Amino acid sequence: MSAINVALLGFGTVGQGVYEAIDTHQERLKEVLGKEVKIRGILIKDPTKQRKIDSSIKVTTEFKDILDIPDLHVILEAIVGEEPSYTYLTAAVEKGIHIVTANKAMFAKFGPDLLEKASNHGVSVGFEATTAGGIPVIGAIRQLLKVNEISCIQGILNGTSNFILSQMRKRGLSFDTALKQAQEKGYAEADPTSDVEGYDAFYKLLILSQTAFGGQPDWKDITREGITHLTAEWLQAAESFRLRFKHVGALERDGFNRIKGVVEPILVHETHPFYGVEDVENAVSLKGSLVGRVTLLGPGAGKCPTGSAMVEDFLSLMEGKYTNYPNTTVESGDVQEGSSQQWVLRFREKEEYQSWISRFTLKDRIQLGGYLYVFIEGRKEDLQSLLHAHEQIQAVSILNEIPLENEVKEGAVVS
Repeated sequence: MSAINVALLGFGTVGQGVYEAIDTHQERLKEVLGKEVKIRGILIKDPTKQRKIDSSIKVTTEFKDILDIPDLHVILEAIVGEEPSYTYLTAAVEKGIHIVTANKAMFAKFGPDLLEKASNHGVSVGFEATTAGGIPVIGAIRQLLKVNEISCIQGILNGTSNFILSQMRKRGLSFDTALKQAQEKGYAEADPTSDVEGYDAFYKLLILSQTAFGGQPDWKDITREGITHLTAEWLQAAESFRLRFKHVGALERDGFNRIKGVVEPILVHETHPFYGVEDVENAVSLKGSLVGRVTLLGPGAGKCPTGSAMVEDFLSLMEGKYTNYPNTTVESGDVQEGSSQQWVLRFREKEEYQSWISRFTLKDRIQLGGYLYVFIEGRKEDLQSLLHAHEQIQAVSILNEIPLENEVKEGAVVS
């Protein structure tokens, strides 16, 4: 093999990032792989659009033209949507071509099937770029799983939502104004539904579940909530309690291999690693059985971070560094909750609350714009009973951070 031949599917933001990364890092790629990396073909959608692509590269709207490229070793896919991506990648795998994908929606649904097909045909699948942009979280999980068992994952998985919440809090903007700024900066699409309603983070959470636990819970069992209902006043009230809103996806597995997943806006203390994660940054915290908490921070969106993730994934694939998923059966079910939790509640100032507040510890309160915000601590069962009786009350929970170190068991000797 005198050169490693690759093709790109899609030439949008991510596809361009991959193209530029390969073009500008040829010397480094050759140093690592011992061979030149050549882009032989690019699949596009609109043939009339002007693109800065080297004339030696085959540009086509037909996937068959890509498959017909002689000695094609790897396809890097950056198309949006489940189809035709899944069909294209299946055909590539069946022809013995390695694949690298950034398509989170497709891989959340069809990832296990593609991995099984790839194993049967002796090729590899790279999917680092599907989750958390430029943060190498998939690689970190693969590395940890050589020894550690992962029991808990928390992540700020969508840079667009994080940017919006940061701007709303820091500048007092409305959701709509902050969203418009995100769109103007290229962080949000014209239709931002996938980002702001939590679908993007939902797909990424499923991929993390598959990677860390060897399976996914039923999709219907994962709570998914977006950020469109939040107001600047909500964020201001949280700030007064030294709390901040973050849009977080979380997974937890208990000792019976039951898993619970949720994607929702949640509050974090100033001690939580996510407290200072701002704008388009992403963050992922993992709990390993030996290492304890590992937190990764980095850019979660954009051409360069995602393009970088795909190229790094390509290198790992070519160097044979991949391991298989852990062989674990994952079931849905309730994970044991702690005995005491914290929330911030919002309700109209005129509403009487003295009658039920005695069930909780009142930590703080503030009045803003006709609403009363109260910071409380208590039992989850009591809160559920309260919300059932008073449907107009809104409640947001406080996210407990993953412990920095494993707790020392009772009776253990520490030297």
